[in-house]
Amino acid sequence: MDVKILALSDQVVDRLYDLIPTGHFDDIDLIVGCGDLPYEYLEHMVSALNLDLLYVPGNHDPAHNPVQGNTFVHGGTNLDLKVIGLRGMSLAGFGGSIRYRPDAPNQYSQLDAYLRAVVLAPRLLLSRLRSGRTLDVLITHSPPFGIHDDDSAAHRGLKAINWLIGWVRPRFHLHGHMHDLRRNLRPDRTHVGSTSILNVFPYRVIEIPDVS
Repeated sequence: MDVKILALSDQVVDRLYDLIPTGHFDDIDLIVGCGDLPYEYLEHMVSALNLDLLYVPGNHDPAHNPVQGNTFVHGGTNLDLKVIGLRGMSLAGFGGSIRYRPDAPNQYSQLDAYLRAVVLAPRLLLSRLRSGRTLDVLITHSPPFGIHDDDSAAHRGLKAINWLIGWVRPRFHLHGHMHDLRRNLRPDRTHVGSTSILNVFPYRVIEIPDVS
């Protein structure tokens, strides 16, 4: 069985509001948010498509606080540092970007990002032991270091994501954060070993094949 994901990041696409009522996305099975989108936009997608939403926070999103209703997406699941099984797939999330402003939420030094990856690691291992299969989809906001990123202060990739990809070898890695594909400055799809790394900005439909 194949699973189709509608992945979104970083920029509201008004055209989607028109496409959804026409049935354009009727074959989608899951919505994924890769960060830096208005939560009202994501909530509209959940309501209009009547599908599950998994998302990670971006560097422009608020710090998550379960008590404050404006710090999370109603109807969605914040996947940051979590691993879940859904529609026959295993999915994990890793939010945020490189730190470029002191004390900003969802921004991390390379060391801090590694420490966060260490928190996620045992959850990934436990999921693999339970399911007997590799991770299907890793969802992040930042790209990996040296892949789809650049050398500006705000857009360097996180080395911890490279480590996760090398260790876990997910089938797909979906990220956002990089906005200049329209100028053809970098590719939007790269293969590292058995992992397909995709920049989903501003939206992308991804088919995950052979989900059992």
